[in-house]
Amino acid sequence: MENLDWANLPFGYIHTDYNVRCYYRNGKWGALELCSEETINLHMAATCLHYGQEAFEGLKACRGKDGKIRIFRPEANAERLQSTCQGIVMAELPTELFIEAVKKAVKANERFIPPYESGATLYIRPLLIGTSAQVGVHPSSEYLFLIFVTPVGPYFKGGFAANPYVIIRKYDRSAPLGTGIYKTGGNYAASLRANKIAHELGYACEFYLDAKEKKYIDECGAANFFGIKDNTYITPLSTSILPSITNMSLMQLAKDLGMKVERRPVPEEELSSFEEAGACGTAAVISPIERIDDLENKKSYVIAKEGKPGPICTKLYNKLRAIQYGDEQDVHGWVTILD
Repeated sequence: MENLDWANLPFGYIHTDYNVRCYYRNGKWGALELCSEETINLHMAATCLHYGQEAFEGLKACRGKDGKIRIFRPEANAERLQSTCQGIVMAELPTELFIEAVKKAVKANERFIPPYESGATLYIRPLLIGTSAQVGVHPSSEYLFLIFVTPVGPYFKGGFAANPYVIIRKYDRSAPLGTGIYKTGGNYAASLRANKIAHELGYACEFYLDAKEKKYIDECGAANFFGIKDNTYITPLSTSILPSITNMSLMQLAKDLGMKVERRPVPEEELSSFEEAGACGTAAVISPIERIDDLENKKSYVIAKEGKPGPICTKLYNKLRAIQYGDEQDVHGWVTILD
């Protein structure tokens, strides 16, 4: 702990003191338990291992200039987890219990929250798994919900810098009316092959078109896409895209800045008209897009003409982070301050 180099932390797992656990048995949730053990005692026939009945979330806590600890939009994460539970038939965790568990995990590991302006944050990972021992394909009757936290640095090594992406048509992350709108592990397993190809080609991440027609923009790897043009914030509307809490927040901030906001199908050709674009999510907040290469059709959509983040991406990024750290007023009630 004393040797942590806050300014140079990777985006990875670092051991902390405690995690929080809660069990669902006999049709009801039990009490929250504080645990120092990093492993899980799991039956080999557990539903999560065989049929992928697993859901997770990701959110952050930051230490402000005033020393207060702020957790960003935990209610929205609770609601998204509930949506995933409905989608893959898991026991839903009540919002109050979810938030209580988040607070308990952050408070118990308070010494791992990076200092203000260190460039690092405390990443919070809630996890829900089906634990019943069974071999038939049906929902689990028992569940384990747990939360662990870990201090992390920027998701991309360069931090807030423009990155190149590559369109991968050969593989799909998710299909229309499938599980793409839910935060479940299988969606990410489905992205690993395309992500590996993108990295081997020297790109920051892969870029997906819609699975049905390969005509419309879908997602940037595991992040939502947005484009800026004519004072308008444009983001794809699709039945295979995870509803990003960061994207929802950015849409609101764009409106606050007097911009128009559009959620609609975005054809690939429209990439050439964007003045700025970015990938957004909890981990990176905003990763501005330098260019998107379509190697198959020998095209390159250059968006960041000078290879740097544009003024609107920069303004949105700084504004969101300022709210997360308490440097700007939280007019939308997004931040939960830890007592």
